[in-house]
Amino acid sequence: MAEFIMKTIRKTASSFVAFVALTLSPLSSAIASSDELKTLTDFGTNPGELSASYFQPQQSNNTIVVLLHGCTQIGEQLAQDIGLLGLAKEHGFSVLIPQQSNSNNITTCFNWFSPQDSDKDQGETLSIKQMVEAMRSKVAVSSSQGANVYIVGLSAGGAMSASLMMHYPDMFEAGAVVAGIPYPCADGLIKAISCMKNGPASQDELINAAKAALGNDSQLPRLSVWTGDSDKVVNALNADALSNQWQTLLTTTNSVKDKLSHQKAKSFQDKVTTEQWLNSDNKPVLEQVTIANLDHGFPVNPAEKFGGAVDKYLLAAPVAAMPKIINFFGIDKK
Repeated sequence: MAEFIMKTIRKTASSFVAFVALTLSPLSSAIASSDELKTLTDFGTNPGELSASYFQPQQSNNTIVVLLHGCTQIGEQLAQDIGLLGLAKEHGFSVLIPQQSNSNNITTCFNWFSPQDSDKDQGETLSIKQMVEAMRSKVAVSSSQGANVYIVGLSAGGAMSASLMMHYPDMFEAGAVVAGIPYPCADGLIKAISCMKNGPASQDELINAAKAALGNDSQLPRLSVWTGDSDKVVNALNADALSNQWQTLLTTTNSVKDKLSHQKAKSFQDKVTTEQWLNSDNKPVLEQVTIANLDHGFPVNPAEKFGGAVDKYLLAAPVAAMPKIINFFGIDKK
């Protein structure tokens, strides 16, 4: 009975917040029609009541990219429209696509703002962890340090990706948050709206809460952060806060303490600013890409190979995000 009540509360709250707590994203057109996408079944207790599909190439390099969609989106369609499926076929990696339902959230947002779904081993967070573990077994991925597992999230999916990387840092080699929000910025509706509009209330609180979630025995995943400086849905200050959080954790957490060097470059007639933080081995462990005059959405550029297609919240940009993210992950070099 208690479990039923908690699920009812969660879904009722999700429905109430849906129209505000994440206009965080896109309407997609039709579902991607592909015989290559299969339904993931028997992946665990699934307390978050999510579903999932996956793509697995015939010749796999034992790498998985997890994609978390934004509100109102169909994950399979998003994977196709941002160029991820094309890149997967090109480089031989698998794609895992968790899908939210409107019975959990009326606008199919991942419930990043609800502790019942965003805390460690709770609700949707645990469901996605179970999906990753099942997919790892399916493609025989090494279990050491989360090697060869990566995550990308847009908007609400980006916020949930930040949560997953903080709770399960050893599961992921690297991740990308696009137009998203750092964890743990909100634990309810009012804070969620404030985070979206203004960014985190306190950087110190954000860092301290992250340290508590992370612990001292974990290796942080590498992180790529993408934002548009004209995002009217999720303030670009969230990207700054997420990058600052990661910098602090990388340089102060016992198990990952490192001295970082910083480099900054502008490209495409100063429309794209890329900042990178490199570790002592001169390897980028953190980057932030800010695109001038870009609103809320995923940067695409149809002129690029696997650069994606322009659609609502899939925004024309000087540079396509997905190929660059795959390059940051290092998957295109395997």
